[in-house]
Parts: sequence; structure tokens; C-alpha cells
Amino acid sequence: MNQAEASNWQTYGRLLKYAKPFWLAFSLAVVGNVIYAAASTGMAAAMEFVIQAIENPTPENRILITGMIVGVFALRGLGTFMSDYFIAYVGRHVVNALRNQVFQRMIALPSRYFDNNASGRLVSKLTFNVEQVSDATTKAVTIILREGLTIIGLLGFMIYTNWKLTLVFVAIGPLIGVVVNYASKRFRKISRRIQSSMGDITHISSEAITGYRVVRTFGGEAYEKKRFHDMADRVMKQGLKMASTQAIATPVVQVLVAIAIAALVWVMLSPEIRGGMTTGELVAFITAATTMAKPIRQVTSVHAKIQKGVAAAHDVFGTMDEEPERDDGTWAPKRVEGAINLENVCFRYQQQADDVLHNINLDIPAGQSVALVGRSGSGKSTLVSLLPRFYDYQSGEIRIDDHPVNDFQLAALRAQIALVTQNVVLFNDTIAANIAYGDLRDKPREEIEEAARKAHALEFIERMPNGLDTMVGDNGVMLSGGQRQRLAIARALLKDAPILILDEATSALDTESERYIQEALEEVMKGRTTLVIAHRLSTIEKADRILVMESGRIVEDGSHQELLAARGAYFQLHQMQFSEG
Repeated sequence: MNQAEASNWQTYGRLLKYAKPFWLAFSLAVVGNVIYAAASTGMAAAMEFVIQAIENPTPENRILITGMIVGVFALRGLGTFMSDYFIAYVGRHVVNALRNQVFQRMIALPSRYFDNNASGRLVSKLTFNVEQVSDATTKAVTIILREGLTIIGLLGFMIYTNWKLTLVFVAIGPLIGVVVNYASKRFRKISRRIQSSMGDITHISSEAITGYRVVRTFGGEAYEKKRFHDMADRVMKQGLKMASTQAIATPVVQVLVAIAIAALVWVMLSPEIRGGMTTGELVAFITAATTMAKPIRQVTSVHAKIQKGVAAAHDVFGTMDEEPERDDGTWAPKRVEGAINLENVCFRYQQQADDVLHNINLDIPAGQSVALVGRSGSGKSTLVSLLPRFYDYQSGEIRIDDHPVNDFQLAALRAQIALVTQNVVLFNDTIAANIAYGDLRDKPREEIEEAARKAHALEFIERMPNGLDTMVGDNGVMLSGGQRQRLAIARALLKDAPILILDEATSALDTESERYIQEALEEVMKGRTTLVIAHRLSTIEKADRILVMESGRIVEDGSHQELLAARGAYFQLHQMQFSEG
């Protein structure tokens, strides 16, 4: 228990360090808290002078007391504004810094992390959890300072006025706190619902997390970081506007109420209606006692607020402390030839005890097209995932142009590979921006159009209301499956990488579209090393080589005709598929 408590305080200490760069704003918030506490105490003490003025209603006293009431409330309002706004300023910047750091770490985490965590949970770290952390760093500190100083000031005044009555008040103080807490429950529930809209933050982060393979393969990390940073800045500024509005609303109302009370006192001090008043000390004491109810309730709620923030911080810091992808390679060629060699490669997923790939040996000369076929779960997609290092293999070695893939800088390695998967990832942007994504965003318009034409996408793009500038919606919701697939192929064509991976790339296409795409792919495969994963064997008959995989092993290797003649596993797959047709 003690160890857990110590860990909590370490986490809270780490959290408070994020407020350190904004020490000036924090200091101004502390000054505001001191002003607020002094004004709250002064407000209670002023009641004695009010009563004296009522008993001796000279014109000078009337002016003095009404001015003092407005002045005390105005001073309290100034303290409230300084405290609320500047602590919110610190809080918004802490949230902004945490969100950017968590997102940047997520972008750099290995594939296994995304396999083990649902995207919705990851997005909640950036939104809800970070917001909870902010409460612990800012609101809790504000309550401790402002309400704590107010309690000390009021209690000191009450003891000075009448220590015996103070003992009675201290005895019933907790009961007052319970009553006030019950009465304000509804208000607290409504207050908790008032938050900045996080829709855009969730949207951008969800896209980048869901499409992390496309982001990495096409060098979109910097673009996604900038897009997220810009949106997070916008949300921060919106939050500050809301904070300033809330911070100024309370003191304005308080000053208006003070003016109303001052007007009432002005009338009460007229000679015609004075008389029959309690002593100034008693009124001042009662005022101090009633004023203390709210700060007592607030201080008692601090521990729960800190614990909630610390729990969220454990989760947020857990992500930030995850090891990023291993990127200690130094080789960064501009363009490789594309020869691929696998030697005794074994691989297993982290959560599995058995290998998924067993002693894979494979030599693919530069420019050769190789098709991988086999039943679902045979290891085809896993094998091609090792090339761009989405996963690191346990043993053996994979080389490109006789250089181990681990010797490559990650960005340089992935720059050599274009990827088209069955599950197409599109971003809520224009068609042109989706084709020229990441490192491709500076490509000329003519090259984008040419890539779209080769992918047989231009024919439907030209029918769109804004052509290449048409927005595709969330993950391409405005497009059919075949259209989305053709945009992904156009993106790969535009990248013009020496190695091309097609993972069920024609699966979402109808027969006619598939025929067009097949022609385009045959054209683009020339001079490139191509790995094609296909379920429909008719799409890979022209491949230079066909590898048949079973249970993580390559069981057959040859051309279409050679494998049919061998009447082995490929022949059985072929017969099964075409007899079904």
C-alpha cells in the first residue's frame, strides 16, 4: 500500500513538472488566489463597519461603506479572474503538451502495440484521460491554494472575534459541508459536462492510428504530426476562450450583486429606517461562518480529484514510456535494386507460443514478380509484413540488395516499398491528397493524374463534382470498394518504389474493374520486385513465380504451368477454385 502511494506521488510529481514552463502564469494564479482569500476575509470583517455605519449614518459613512462593499467584491472578482484564467492557461498548455507527446509516441510505437490495444482506447488516452490529468495539475492546486487560504483567513478572523463561538462552528462545520455538498450536486454534474469539443482531435488521431501502416510506408509521420499539432493548438485556443468567458462571468455577477447590496445598504442607512440591528461583531461572525461553507466542501473534494488525475496519468505516462520502434540502422540508400533474400527466417507474434513462420528460405532477384498463395492463416501476410519491418523476426535474416533490413534506417527502408492492402485506408481529404499522401504530397498534378489514369481511377474521378479535389469522406465513405481500391493502387503507382507489395489488392473489384487493374498492375510490375498475395488464382497466373504456403512454410515454388504439372498443393487449390466457379 505504501509503495503504491509512493508511486502515486511520483506520478503526480512528474505531472506537475509539465506546469513548470508556465511558472509566470502559475504565479499570477497564486497572486489571484491570495487576493481572493484576502477579499473573502475582508468581506466578513467589513460587516462590523457596516453595522457601525448603520448606527452612525453620517454622509461620509454611507459613501465609505457602499464604496467598501463594491471594492471588496471587485477585489474578490479580480482574484477570481486571475486565479481561474491563469490556472486554465497553465492547464490548457499542459493538456496541449501531453496530447502532442502522447500522439508523437503513438506514431512511433511498434505494430504489436496497435495489435494489443483497440484504437478507441488509444484515442481516449488523448482525449478523456489527458483532460482528467489536467484537473489534477490545475484545479486541485487552485482549490488547495484559494480555498485553503480563505479558510485560514476566515478562521483566524472568527477566532479573533469570538473563540468560543468558533469552537461551536468547528463542531458543526462538517455538517455544513455535507448540506452544501448535497445542495450543489446538480450544479457539479452540469459543470462536468461542459467541455471543449474533441471531435476533430479524435478524428485525426483515429485515422492515423487505424492507418498506421500506410502512414509509415508512405512517410506520413511528419504530416500527421503537423496536422495533429495544428488541430490541438486550435482546440487549446478554443478552450482558453471558454475559460476566459467563464472566468469573467463569475466576478461580473458578483460585482453586480455587490452593487445591489450596496444600494440596499445605502437605503438602510437613511435615518428614517435605521434601528433594531444586531451588533456588528455578530453579523461579521455569521458572515464569516457562512462564507466558509463552500471552501470547506471544495477542500474535502481535492483528494478524489487528485486520485482521479493520478489514475489517468498512470495510463498516459504508460503510453509515453512504451519503447518506440527500434530504429538503429544507419544505411539510407536513395533507391535499391530490389533483390530480396530470406534465410532461415522464423517469426512468432508476441502473444503466441508457436512460430507462425518456420525456417523460410527465399531468393527473389530484383524485378521478379512473386505470388504467394495458400489457405487463410498460412502466413502470407505475415511474411510480407516483415519486409517493411512492421514486425521484427526472431531468427534468421532478411536482406535487400545484400543488406540486412535491420541495417536500414526505418524511413529509408519504407521509402523503397509501396503497399496496397485489402483494407484500404483513405483520409478525410481530397482524392488528390489521398493519392499524393505523406512524402508524395509535393508531386506535380500531372503525375497524380497519370497515376490515377494507370490505376483506371481517372474515369470515375472525372465524374466527381470537383474531380481530383473532391472530398472522399471519412475513410473514403463516399466511394465504392472498387473505387477506394483503385485510389490505393494509384497511390502506390505514384510512389514508384522498387519493391511493390500487393496484399489482396484486387479483392474489392468487380470482374471488369479487375481486368483493367490487372493490366495496369502488369505494367507497373515491370522492372519492380513485386510480392502479390492473392486468393483468386486467376489473378496471378502470369507471375514469374508462385509460392504455395501451408502452416508457415513454403511447400511449393514454381511457375503456374510447372505447379499445375506437379499436381501438388497448387494443383489442388486450382482445381478446388475452378470447380467451384
